[in-house]
Amino acid sequence: MNAFHSGFVTIIGRPNVGKSTLMNHFIGEKISIVTSKPQTTRNKIRSILTGADYQIIFIDTPGLHTPKTKLGSFMVRSALNTLSEVDAVVLMVEPKSKTGKIHEGDQAILDKLAKVKTPVFLAINKTDKVAKPELLTMIDRYSQAYTFKEIIPISALTGDNTPALLTALRGVLPAGPRYFPEDQITDQPERQITAEIIREKALTFLQEEIPHGVAVEITQFKEGRTISIGATIFCERDSHKAIIIGKQGAMLKRIGQAARRDMEALLGAHVFLELWVKVKKNWRDNDFLLRNFGFLPDI
Repeated sequence: MNAFHSGFVTIIGRPNVGKSTLMNHFIGEKISIVTSKPQTTRNKIRSILTGADYQIIFIDTPGLHTPKTKLGSFMVRSALNTLSEVDAVVLMVEPKSKTGKIHEGDQAILDKLAKVKTPVFLAINKTDKVAKPELLTMIDRYSQAYTFKEIIPISALTGDNTPALLTALRGVLPAGPRYFPEDQITDQPERQITAEIIREKALTFLQEEIPHGVAVEITQFKEGRTISIGATIFCERDSHKAIIIGKQGAMLKRIGQAARRDMEALLGAHVFLELWVKVKKNWRDNDFLLRNFGFLPDI
């Protein structure tokens, strides 16, 4: 009988390279929110993939960037702290130039990985958008810059070559227990997932200058044949509040309708959702509010 193997794998990279898309693809459910805007993920999100003889706990991390607020600093620390907690690291990058030149943000991550003894896999994402000669040039540049366990071109969106990445990760898992029940796909509470779904819709529909000043707090989560959810969307300015609500409440209604559809698909039940909007000025630099929103540990 083959031994059971299990372990933790962190997915790191610059903002908006497809980390959440890859994790959601592996799990087959939307566990981590996905938008076209950078810095969408704010906390480490754990999802669980269980096979007949293995279990991988994936950790989706906030995109590594130069922080400008306390929230940004928390996001970067959250991502870097995972490097010492896992059995394998997946660095996700995307083709950016025909020369295959390494993006300065990716080079900064490679510099941080220099002291990491954990196996590091390079996943070159969005290969459906790059010609093969350019991809080969990129592979050559990265292989010279760092000694990766393996370099695997993929498309997280289409699933192309993702089985090869999964097979490679399974190959480095140590023998270990099944940490979670085989039917569990995340350790995130339903309240947190629903809050993130609402934030995803706000990120999707709102203007560029607003989304990163948005936080969501679930104020009610009452289960029954219909799940009643109440949530407050916090923003930093009165002008932002007006935009989030929209003319005659149209934008808030749009956010709510889209969020409710995703919640019902996830929870498998009808959802009654009520949304409110409040202003908390400069909350991204306020320790009390960051702690209240779950971005800083309690003291």
